[in-house]
Parts: sequence; C-alpha cells; structure tokens
Amino acid sequence: MNRQLNLRLYVVTDRSWLNGKRLEEQVEAAILGGATIVQLREKNLSTRKFLLTAEKVKEVTDRYKVPLLINDRLDIVLAVDAAGLHVGQSDLPPVLARRLLGPEKILGVSVVNREEAVQAEKDGADYLGAGAVFPTETKPDAAYVDYHKLQKITGAVNIPVVAIGGINKTNAPRLKGSGIEGIAVVSAVFAESDPRKAAETLKRIVKDIIAQATD
Repeated sequence: MNRQLNLRLYVVTDRSWLNGKRLEEQVEAAILGGATIVQLREKNLSTRKFLLTAEKVKEVTDRYKVPLLINDRLDIVLAVDAAGLHVGQSDLPPVLARRLLGPEKILGVSVVNREEAVQAEKDGADYLGAGAVFPTETKPDAAYVDYHKLQKITGAVNIPVVAIGGINKTNAPRLKGSGIEGIAVVSAVFAESDPRKAAETLKRIVKDIIAQATD
C-alpha cells in the first residue's frame, strides 16, 4: 500500500534517560520540537507494563496527530490500536507481520544491506530503518552500514529509508546525498536535558539534508 509518511525526524524512546520525568512527557517534548513519528521501544518491561506505557504515550501522540509505532510487539500494536509496528531481522517475519496487521497499519523493517531491503519491500514494508550508520551505545552490537551501503539500500527500493544508529547533530550532515528520507534518533533527543530543543535542532539539520538531496 502506498502511503505518505513523514519520517524526517523519527524518535525512538529509551527510558534510560528519563531523569525523573515520565516517558510521555519526554515524548511530548520531542513532538513539540518537531518529531514527526515516534517508536515506543521497551525491551525490559512486562507485557502489562508495556501495555500501560503504550496507552499513555498514545494519548500524547494522538493529541498531536503523530503516528505511534511499537517496536517488535504486534500484540501491543493491536491492543492499543497503534499506527504500526517496527520489526528487526530476528523478530516476526515482515510478510507474516503484514498479514496480521492488515493493509492499513504501518510496517517498518530494520535492514543492513541491499538484499534485506529488497526483500522487506517485497514482504510489505512501508519504510526501512537502515543502520547503524555510526557507532552507537544504544545498540553496541549493531551491524555497521557505511555511507556506500546506505546509498545502495536507498537506491534499491521504492519505499522511504530512515538512517539510524549513533546519529546526532554533529554527524547528521554527513548523511546528505545518501537518499534517505529521515533520521531516527534515540539519545540525540532523549539523553539531552531539553528534548524539545534537541529535536528542534535536529529538525533544522534534517530539513537541510533532505532539501539538498532533492534540489
């Protein structure tokens, strides 16, 4: 299904950096700063706590009409009627995820090479997350996708590609010309003392990256 997705500033949650704040407060700050899509990622919560967290975060994303995606957990997507699901290569196979989600939900897939990208598009992905494009403490064992590989991925598919992995305000400009349609960030927003300001800065940077790519 062809759909218009604004993936320019894709934020992925991480409760490691709550600093006494509630997760939904940080999500709201990121959205006010310009986040265009939110992925809720919770690897260590029980199903019940994940569900309660998803409900609270969705109240915020719904208020601002920003899509909420859930990492890995199809059951949580369906339980809270989230906008969609994001899966990695070791998670639920995309072709099965698409069948269970139906045609209207968003499906994102993590890839590290051209072959995975092409297969994910065939299997029904709406967008791809390619990375890690830079070293990242969030996922230290993540495969490295250099600039050349990133270009190969974006050139091989007709769906949007978001770069992820170690991206911050300093290195993000190095992604210009790669063919991406957005950047996905974790610590570059949520580890900052002012997530809203951090998101505003990244929004300006990614706007320049995308603009230069389409000029």
